[in-house]
Amino acid sequence: MLSTAITLAAETSEHGEPAVHPYVIGAIALALLLVLLAAVVSFGGGREHS
Repeated sequence: MLSTAITLAAETSEHGEPAVHPYVIGAIALALLLVLLAAVVSFGGGREHS
């Protein structure tokens, strides 16, 4: 039953442009990683190395 639904969905899907441009996904991922990097650097700022 599930495989039939997946097959029908695959057959009826159009092969056009993606709903979200890949560069948008990349920009979001880059921004998220930069925010996480800034958080890690600010969290460890001012501490001496052990």
